Amino acid sequence: MPGRIPAFSRHLLAAPAYIFLALAVSQAVAADLRSGQDIYATTCAKCHGAAGEGTKEHHPDPLVGDRSVAELARLIEKSMPEDQPGTCTGDDAHQVAAYIYDAFYSPAARVRNQPARIELARLTVRQYQNAVTDLIASFRGPTKISEQYGLRGEYFRSRNFDEKDRLLDRIDAQVAFDFGDASPGGEKFDPRQFSIRWQGALLAPDTGDYEFLIATDHAARLWVNDAHQPLIDAWVKSGNDTEFRGSIHLLGGRAYPLRLEFSKSKQGVDDSDKNKNKPPQKASIALRWKLPHLTEEIIPQRCLWPTQMPEVFVASAPFPPDDRSTGYERGTSISKEWDRATTEDAIETADYVASHLYDLADVKESSPERAAKIRNFCTRFVQRAFRRPLTEEQAARYIGHQFEQSGDNFEFAAKRVVLLALKSPWFLYREIGDENPNTSYDVAARLAFGIWDSIPDHDLSQSAKAGQLATHEQLVHQAERMLADVRAHSKLRDFFLQWLKVDQIPDLSKDPTQYPDFTPEIATDLRTSLELCINHVLGSDSSDFRQLFLTTSIPLNGRLAKFFGVELPADAPFQNVEFEPDHRAGLLTHPYLLATFAHAQTSSPIHRGVFISRNLLGRALRPPPEAMIPFAPELHPDLTTRQRVALQTNSQSCMVCHATINPLGFTLENFDAVGRFRAEEQGKSIDASGGYETRGGETEQFSGVRDLAKFLADSDETHAAFVEHLFHFLIKQPVRAYGPEELDQLTVSFKQNDFNIRKLVAEIVASAAVLPGSRPASNTEPEQTEKP
Repeated sequence: MPGRIPAFSRHLLAAPAYIFLALAVSQAVAADLRSGQDIYATTCAKCHGAAGEGTKEHHPDPLVGDRSVAELARLIEKSMPEDQPGTCTGDDAHQVAAYIYDAFYSPAARVRNQPARIELARLTVRQYQNAVTDLIASFRGPTKISEQYGLRGEYFRSRNFDEKDRLLDRIDAQVAFDFGDASPGGEKFDPRQFSIRWQGALLAPDTGDYEFLIATDHAARLWVNDAHQPLIDAWVKSGNDTEFRGSIHLLGGRAYPLRLEFSKSKQGVDDSDKNKNKPPQKASIALRWKLPHLTEEIIPQRCLWPTQMPEVFVASAPFPPDDRSTGYERGTSISKEWDRATTEDAIETADYVASHLYDLADVKESSPERAAKIRNFCTRFVQRAFRRPLTEEQAARYIGHQFEQSGDNFEFAAKRVVLLALKSPWFLYREIGDENPNTSYDVAARLAFGIWDSIPDHDLSQSAKAGQLATHEQLVHQAERMLADVRAHSKLRDFFLQWLKVDQIPDLSKDPTQYPDFTPEIATDLRTSLELCINHVLGSDSSDFRQLFLTTSIPLNGRLAKFFGVELPADAPFQNVEFEPDHRAGLLTHPYLLATFAHAQTSSPIHRGVFISRNLLGRALRPPPEAMIPFAPELHPDLTTRQRVALQTNSQSCMVCHATINPLGFTLENFDAVGRFRAEEQGKSIDASGGYETRGGETEQFSGVRDLAKFLADSDETHAAFVEHLFHFLIKQPVRAYGPEELDQLTVSFKQNDFNIRKLVAEIVASAAVLPGSRPASNTEPEQTEKP
């Protein structure tokens, strides 16, 4: 009908004004994106590819990152296109930046274009070694770590450790005694003849070869993880040696049985009257070790317990390193070397099981029940290896058939079972691809690998069997219980060392003419101090992430105190000291990190700024287009380090990244190459001011490192980056594979829990234990084929 307004138009006319505004805004945004797309196609695609995928001739890397639209626009205005920088400015720069960000650059665009997925993954090297060790350990009963530290010392007035001659029984913090010509216990002992036996457990912090050393001028012997064969045997001595060494391979995060015996004897002493009035010979003993890649030291009290521990099986087959190209260990590739290593490890484990079979199966060799008990042991071994009860088909294949083939040779049958189980995909792979991936046994396994990098323990398996892993609250409760285990402490320690980029034991060699007192022993002490600093925050009631940046105390011993000019006795053990509170800011100014991110002669604002950008703020930085050698100080003797760095990186191509890197690194310029505070360099006052442009476009200015530390402690960017780093280390899968909101939700939870690190670990592992798309299933697995 002429003049009649269509229905759709009538609704528009009757609509509130804000609808028109919304339509206008959306149309403008769409127009901007179309304009940006046109600009990109004509100006940018030849170098970056039609969809930002990169081109071989110009930029092979995909065009992805974490800059905001505003940051991208400013970058484009300054440096793009590369053949005509400065020709894309104003609205054009903003429009093309918006298009790039929305089309393929931003994390959300990447998730949309190529959704992350949970990848089929084999066990990492760490997971494999831990799982095999815990498989064997699970048949030796639970171990309980003492709340005390040190070793149990039994002191005897004879040399034969006769119980009737024991006069002292106490806890010694460490073994480092100089008795001189006296006795260890006053008049009760004859200073010419006594013996001591220390027993307990030893915690190995790192995986690798450990060298142990006994320093004594009398008889001694040491057992580590083997009650029968001494690692060091100097009981019968010849010659004048006073140091005795032995090496052993240990798995990090484990407690190993240790026994040390010492004897001062009158054997061979002239007891004639003319010698009776002569003073006794002097006696001393020290137990030292050398950790992988570190210097020798007295075994510290924190690594000793007076508790008796069972022997720990540690396979020694060498594995190729896992892929860490994404920043965390992944088991997504298979090589011949890895397959060979798992085979060698399985053979070594099978041999160990066969030689300890009756102990592991808890049966005597002469018992009429040995056949049934050994078969039952094998069934439980496979169940624990597979992290679930066995189906009838699995029981027949992995146990029944092997015993049928072996007859009465039970050791051979057990060997076959162990070999077959440890080479099975059910053991070697984390996610097999079940139709129902969220059974209670799957959930239990994910909890265990998330917190321990190992298999479930008895309590967790029983909870899975009882269907008590069905709610998020139940999962968090289990995770919090598991965090008390020493294996969880070890994994978190390894995370922090990786997050701080010192897990590979950096070379801290410094110019001896400039830093003559910075010895390898000082470097080892500084690493210990860093670890104790982390432990102090983690072990506190609040476990507050922010304190990593805000604390002004630092663990120092006597040697470090002297190096840094702090008043402590020369032989003082490590203790928390309020250290330069007006200048220091937690881990940011810990001397070990400052020395790590420095050159041999000078500080390095670039190394320090890259560390802060990438690891603490989670910023993506492109590698430099070509290797850069820092300007040598002697080439510009009148310039400070800050001035030399500014001079070297002032080109437009450098400043794409160094505009972020340098101002962050400059805030640490008050600290030299070994982490000591300085107010001047080259006779000039240090300029430690800096700044940072946030993802939201705000500019933060810092007068020094304490301002930066306060910003990092409260920054949403720092919190999200930390959560993402921790998620990847614990779960070894991309966080966005668990949903586009997973990282944001975990970050919000972190804040709600007052930035409690332990609670964050529990939340991450509990959340990732259930694969996206479904809730934990009821226990639908078959019952155990044989009862334990």
